[in-house]
Amino acid sequence: MILTGLSRRRFIGATSSAAAAAMLINVGDAGTAVAATGQSPEPHAWKGRKSRNGWPVLAQAPSHRIEGSGQEVRLAGGDASVILLHVARRFHYEIDSLRAGDVHGWTAHADGTEPYESNYASGSALAIRPLCYPSGSKGNFYPNELVVVRDILSELDGTVAWGGDFEAAKESHFELTLRPGHPRLKGVARKIQGWQAGPGNHGAGATDAFDPRRRKAARAFERRTAS
Repeated sequence: MILTGLSRRRFIGATSSAAAAAMLINVGDAGTAVAATGQSPEPHAWKGRKSRNGWPVLAQAPSHRIEGSGQEVRLAGGDASVILLHVARRFHYEIDSLRAGDVHGWTAHADGTEPYESNYASGSALAIRPLCYPSGSKGNFYPNELVVVRDILSELDGTVAWGGDFEAAKESHFELTLRPGHPRLKGVARKIQGWQAGPGNHGAGATDAFDPRRRKAARAFERRTAS
C-alpha cells in the first residue's frame, strides 16, 4: 500500500488506530529511504549541548496551545514559540485543519537521521504531520499549499527554514534559523505579537497568501534565499 500527498492526509484524518500509524511509518519514512538508498537509514543520537541551529538543548519544554486548532505542542518559550506557533496556526487556517498528533515539537530524545532533527531537542523546530510528509519524500504539497508555505517563509523574513528546501528533504519540518536573541528574530516575534494584540486584521487567519503583492514578495524571497 503506497500513500502519497493528499491520500496520506485523508488516510490519517479518517483513521486514528495505532495500526494505521504504523503502516504509514513503514511505507513513509523507511520505505522512501529504502527506495532511495537500498537500505534503511540509521538514526543517531545528538550529543551536543546545543542543537544544530545553535539553540540550547532542553531537559523540558512547556506545552503551547495552537490557537484555533485545539492542539498543543512543546516548544522553547519566548521568541521561539511565538514564531513557530505562527507557522502552525497558518498551516491550520490556510492548508488543512490540525488534528490530534499532527504537530510534533520538543523531544527529550533527539534521535534522527539528519543533524537538523537535533533542533527538536532544543524546542526550536516543529514537524507538522511527519507521517504525511516523511524524511526523504518530496512533492507532497499541492501548488496552492506551496503558495502558503512560501508566503509564511517570506513573511517571517528568513527566521524560519522549511525542510522541503533541504538537500535531505523533510517537508513536515520547520526550524528557526537564527540563534537566541538575534535582532531579526526578536523583531519578527514582536511583529507577530503586535498582530495578536491588534484588531485582527493581520496575521494567521487574516492573511491572503494569494494577494498579487504577497505572491511577488514571496517569489522574490525564494529567489534571494535559494542555494
